[in-house]
Amino acid sequence: MSLPASTSRSAELFERARKCMPGGVSRNTVLRSPHPLYADHGEGCRLIDIEGVSRIDFSNNMASLIHGHVCPEIVEAVTAQLARGSAFMMATEIEIRYAEHLISRNPGFEKLRFVNSGTEALMSTIKASRAFTGKAKVAKVEGAYHGQYDYAEISQAPSPENWGDAHKPESVAHAHGTPASALADVVVIPFNNPEKALAILDEHASDLACVLLDLMPHRVGLKPANPEFVHAIREWTERNGALLVLDEVITFRSGYGGLQEHYNLTPDLTALGKVIGGGFPVGALVGKAEIMDVMDPKPGEKPRFPHSGTFSANPITMTAGLVAMEKFDRAAVDRLNSLNDRAMRGIEQAIAETGARACITGAGSMFRVHMKPTPPMNYREAYTTPEENKRLSVMLGHLFDNGFVMINTCSGTLSTPMTESEIDDLVAACKSGFEKIASMP
Repeated sequence: MSLPASTSRSAELFERARKCMPGGVSRNTVLRSPHPLYADHGEGCRLIDIEGVSRIDFSNNMASLIHGHVCPEIVEAVTAQLARGSAFMMATEIEIRYAEHLISRNPGFEKLRFVNSGTEALMSTIKASRAFTGKAKVAKVEGAYHGQYDYAEISQAPSPENWGDAHKPESVAHAHGTPASALADVVVIPFNNPEKALAILDEHASDLACVLLDLMPHRVGLKPANPEFVHAIREWTERNGALLVLDEVITFRSGYGGLQEHYNLTPDLTALGKVIGGGFPVGALVGKAEIMDVMDPKPGEKPRFPHSGTFSANPITMTAGLVAMEKFDRAAVDRLNSLNDRAMRGIEQAIAETGARACITGAGSMFRVHMKPTPPMNYREAYTTPEENKRLSVMLGHLFDNGFVMINTCSGTLSTPMTESEIDDLVAACKSGFEKIASMP
């Protein structure tokens, strides 16, 4: 357990941090009451804070650390590259080797460009879609997170007060000051409802550059999309000259070639990030060659989408990423997904045995515990009530005090250092947590 706020180093650091950073942090996801905790170091699947408390890390820096902390092979390779240089105003061979490896994982990946974050990858797919189609509007699922780009974050977190009719969701600004023009250029569709989604898309068929789709959107409930919904969207884009852009920034860990391979699906573009960086900032956009070539500055021609980035494809990230993905081979993917199945079955059984009003969703190597009796099918069903938030807060606090770091939606992501022991420990802690919340209103 963490020390009282008055005696902890974390409390002292937070007081310093508040004087130089808005809110005392550079990302709001690390905030917790009464103050964030500060990491000292990581070891495999464990995270040790500056008070010396060790916890099993199921957050893995928001699903980005597929091999946990201080992976020896990555440390060795990056250390060697650091001695040679961290970034150059020249291309590097490791960039080519890594691009070749990622493309080899999925037959639908033809060409690739590296960027520095998932947000940047999604932003670039939108710009490439517009450059290729000559159209401006973007469609996305209500509640889905696609980074902080204006056109990607619309209706990321709408509420009952502003989300409008379920048959035709409103385009809701996420940040104050979002231009009205951005709202007008984003079309919002409901998740897992092909009939309603296609009716909305039909209204904008001549204007849509692309449809953004996450096959298992975290904020929409972390439930895999129904195949009929996915294929209806794919067929619609093909009929109407729009591109299908998959956001696999989080879900690429779910299969050797991403979650899309489970749908027998070939999108036009895919955005990648998180695990492909081997623990370093990264993003990539990958897809059909003719579309990716809008970034190609052919001799005597200005590219339709001029694209660059100071730290894109820097050799540190490329080195770490290649080692991480080579290590995350088909056997490693299958093993981790099997461990996640074990976790989900165990948590389901714990819910049944305790009578808690809860359920679990997920796939691949990720899961999410909801304070609802049935799995949500869309963002509106996943939206948490005040009562559910109270139970969620108790469960998260219980798990934290019992040695588990979770994502703040009570979601978990696995890393390869984990074994059945860590999974079973988590299930046991979840069961005692469910017992605690079972009698709550």
